[in-house]
Amino acid sequence: MHWSIFLAVSLLSILTVDAGDAGFLELKTHHTRSSPSIEGQNIACAGNTPQTRSQWCGFDIKSDYYIEAPRTGVLREYWLELGNTTAAPDGVPRNVLTVNGTSPGPTLYADWGDWVRVHVYNGLQNNGTSIHWHGVRQNHTNSQDGTNSISQCPVPPGGSITYEWQATQYGTTYYHSHFALQAWESVYGGILINGPASANYDTDAGLLYLSDWSHRAADQLYSSAETDGEPTLATGLINATNIWVTENNETVGSRFQMNMTAGHSYRIRLINSGMSNPFRFMIDNHILQVIATDFVPIEPFNTTSLLIGVGQRYDVVVSADQVHKGSDFWVRSIPQKSCAEIENYDIKGAIHYENSRTEVSTPSTKAWNFTDSCEDESMKDLVPMLPIDAAGVGYRTHNEVEVIKNSAGLYKWYMGPTTFKAEWDNPTLLQIANNNTSWSNSSHVVQVEGNNQWVIIDVEMSINVPHPIHLHLIIINYLKGHDFFILAQGSGSYTSNTTLNTVNPPRRDTAILPALGYLVIAFKTDNPGAWLLHCHIGWHQSEGFAMQFVESMSQLEPMIDKKSLRRNCAAWDKYATAKAIVEDDSGI
Repeated sequence: MHWSIFLAVSLLSILTVDAGDAGFLELKTHHTRSSPSIEGQNIACAGNTPQTRSQWCGFDIKSDYYIEAPRTGVLREYWLELGNTTAAPDGVPRNVLTVNGTSPGPTLYADWGDWVRVHVYNGLQNNGTSIHWHGVRQNHTNSQDGTNSISQCPVPPGGSITYEWQATQYGTTYYHSHFALQAWESVYGGILINGPASANYDTDAGLLYLSDWSHRAADQLYSSAETDGEPTLATGLINATNIWVTENNETVGSRFQMNMTAGHSYRIRLINSGMSNPFRFMIDNHILQVIATDFVPIEPFNTTSLLIGVGQRYDVVVSADQVHKGSDFWVRSIPQKSCAEIENYDIKGAIHYENSRTEVSTPSTKAWNFTDSCEDESMKDLVPMLPIDAAGVGYRTHNEVEVIKNSAGLYKWYMGPTTFKAEWDNPTLLQIANNNTSWSNSSHVVQVEGNNQWVIIDVEMSINVPHPIHLHLIIINYLKGHDFFILAQGSGSYTSNTTLNTVNPPRRDTAILPALGYLVIAFKTDNPGAWLLHCHIGWHQSEGFAMQFVESMSQLEPMIDKKSLRRNCAAWDKYATAKAIVEDDSGI
């Protein structure tokens, strides 16, 4: 199997890196006017040049993307097929799942304002599936969120489903399965939405995935996770590649490599798509100019390294200005000892200055100094370019996190009063459609009625483990909504004396709950739906670390496509009955 190189010197080269990939990815672009980007290639919108990246087709980086977006009149249509194969990303072969024959799957491209329609065919041998669009705001399209047990039933093998949503944001994210641990069996791929940027650069280098990796399937490890605690994974990958030293002392696999031209600057879109480990990213001798967190453009700041939790994204600009120090430099994805559950710490790739008249060689550069930490970047550095204040006290929900062994001797995570458990064949939207909303305690529904209601969530934990907390995107204010506001984040306990930052606080969709600490986030309701809040560590998600918000249920019920929902659930029920499928996790 060919493992696609997703980081290259241009988006065009990403699409054409392998003829097989180009054949797998089907794309149709429907125009009602001339589109600024053609078939995924990075042809900039009017006004957007290397010297004026803040401009975009009459909009700019200060435009309020929560209430306005370009009217492109473009529908981008993709076809994805899931399958099974054998691959060896670090030289050690094992069974993996694929999207269109590759792992990770193909990147989906759109421009700010486009509509995106994705047809998904489940060609897996024995798994249901769904696809969640991580961080994508579902503006009155809750049914397109792709979350099993919440917005849909799983799609059975041989079945298909179509999702459709509008790119009201711009930036970097990824799609992934929301069925059991399937996302960490490589059912994921990138989403790149072109738009303005808060700093200039010459070349968009595309996506760079950081991930942990095991030589055994995640499903095989789950039983030990339930009985013995979180497994230690074997290694990590950069863009689905790394090396491994076997028991015979043989080095297999290969390092990731990217070519740069001296004097040019590159936008790199970093994604932690892993199972459980945060990684500290750096490029030796090179400064990272950080321009976006998740889907939120920020005031640029410089750093030598970034801590990236599972599900988080950072966009950085790197200048190839170190040719006087050599031609080859290590790219590092460093597990942090204070929270790592990983065996191999040698997770590296390389950049090469291709115009240095020097052959590619193994770098001899040294890492930047850093403090071993599993905490988010400082809130004071994550200043949104579009300033918005948080206000109001509104509805509050307090949730203490703990992990307990149940009567069967299995670890379950609790968020507040219960460990989360929902049903594949009876998702929240189906319960609402059937007017059967006597919620079970284990489904942990927090019901919020009415528009423009502030919801403040505080989560705290007396366990020495950090957790990336992800909220499936709710509309929070105005017409198009916000990511959640981070009002407070720190060690110790959250109390009435804790200072809440309400003046243009950081906004994102995935934030780290610090070990032995607390996280306070807020959103303002304006989008009926059933929305999941959960830890993005795969083991914890499957062991019940979650809750859900049902917003404005009376407004939501008429929006549900009951026919499609029931048809898919009937197909799943038929398959599950025939195969005697037993749900053995949280349902999400």
